[in-house]
Amino acid sequence: MGHGLKCGVAFSFFAVFAAFWYRQQVGNELDSRLETVLTSLLKAERKVDLNRRPRVAVGFGGCLDIVADGIALLKKAGIKPSKNPVHHNFITSEEQLAESFAYFFPPGAASERFISNDTLFRKLVKATQGLPRVRWSLGGNAPVMANRLAKEGCEVLIGSRLTPDLIEVLQEHVTVTSKPVDETDIHLILEYSTGAKWGKLVSRRANRFIVHHDTSNPILESLEDFQAQLQQFKPSLLIISGLQMMDNFPFTPGQLDTRLRLLQDLLLSIDRTTGIHFEMASFVDRSVLSKLLSYVITHVDSLGMNEQELPNLLSMLKGSNITVLSDPYPRVANVLDQMRDVYRILNSQEVTSANRRLTRLHVHTLAFQAIIIAKGSSWRNTMSAAAKASLTAHRHVCGSPNIDTSKAKLIMDDSFSISREQGSKKIPLEENRPVSCWEEDNYEICVAPVLVCTEVYQTVGGGDNVSAASLVLQI
Repeated sequence: MGHGLKCGVAFSFFAVFAAFWYRQQVGNELDSRLETVLTSLLKAERKVDLNRRPRVAVGFGGCLDIVADGIALLKKAGIKPSKNPVHHNFITSEEQLAESFAYFFPPGAASERFISNDTLFRKLVKATQGLPRVRWSLGGNAPVMANRLAKEGCEVLIGSRLTPDLIEVLQEHVTVTSKPVDETDIHLILEYSTGAKWGKLVSRRANRFIVHHDTSNPILESLEDFQAQLQQFKPSLLIISGLQMMDNFPFTPGQLDTRLRLLQDLLLSIDRTTGIHFEMASFVDRSVLSKLLSYVITHVDSLGMNEQELPNLLSMLKGSNITVLSDPYPRVANVLDQMRDVYRILNSQEVTSANRRLTRLHVHTLAFQAIIIAKGSSWRNTMSAAAKASLTAHRHVCGSPNIDTSKAKLIMDDSFSISREQGSKKIPLEENRPVSCWEEDNYEICVAPVLVCTEVYQTVGGGDNVSAASLVLQI
């Protein structure tokens, strides 16, 4: 073998070895970085000790969730991939179902739609039988939040109508206000993972598409029972959720306003020392969101939402069309600017004596958690709450209370601008102090990175778990 050839072989071997060594070093560095971030987040979460059992009341909604692989379910039900992605306010046919799924699936945007066609809905439920990895679980925003609140040490009153089977699944320390019912509504959760394929369509991130034929939750059937027991319960916090069920529901004339007026009466009857939080969801019916603005949003202190719901609400507040789809991976600066706008607009509107001022805004995204708190408000422990929200996101999606960094990744940037405005301050992500907090105007902002779960067990209920867990540390 010539000298040149020997050198070439040696060099090739060295190049391969160097590349392997470098990959190992980078891998080890990343692993150690994730471990440091995790240790720091756990330390921040543990800073607050619950030395009492806070009382929290939460309404509304309750159902049985059937969670299935969305692609496998559509295939079994004979719903073929559509080349025509269209967003429908509600679904009446197989064609509309395929078009709606084709619209929300590629960007990986969460969505929930009412199926007015009973036959189609029954067909989909039947198609879940025999599918691998189908799960049945307690569903609905209120029960999911109630279970998380109880797990975190709260005494909970819940406004829901549930079957005895579902009541059994509730945690200890959760009291249901309505008598048990014989039958409960079913919601179908079509889950999918990052990179999932449906025909030629590929999903950019893991999420779910929810469909239902629910006729009791949209009219808040448990409202009167809930109100009857609320005053006696004396909660520190009232959470309102599940109102997205009203979106595009076929109400009788005047029925929506009547129910929302009753809900407004309930909110107005709450003592000012009790905080009120509204957990948003996806809305596409402008008239429903507009009514919620006057009947509900102006009477709460705190709002929770995700990266789709934030621009959705902001576009409504600015008087433009509702934003149905937005970036599934938004930058921190964009989200913070949108949060500032929502906070400013809601607090600049004429505040009557009946209205409350917004003093807390929590936005949960896949990559990070962001919380704004008004200075001098009663909300506490914002830094720890942001850390807890981040850890809860991972625990819920991975389906485990323990966090394994081999099943996690950081997708938040190594440093982020606090605004899109030119010359804005940049904040680096520090592994040993991963939650960044600072003050502006009359509020404080905290941002925490999420250890994104790479082995998804579930996405449904993520926002409810994250919001509930962070609120526990703040009341």
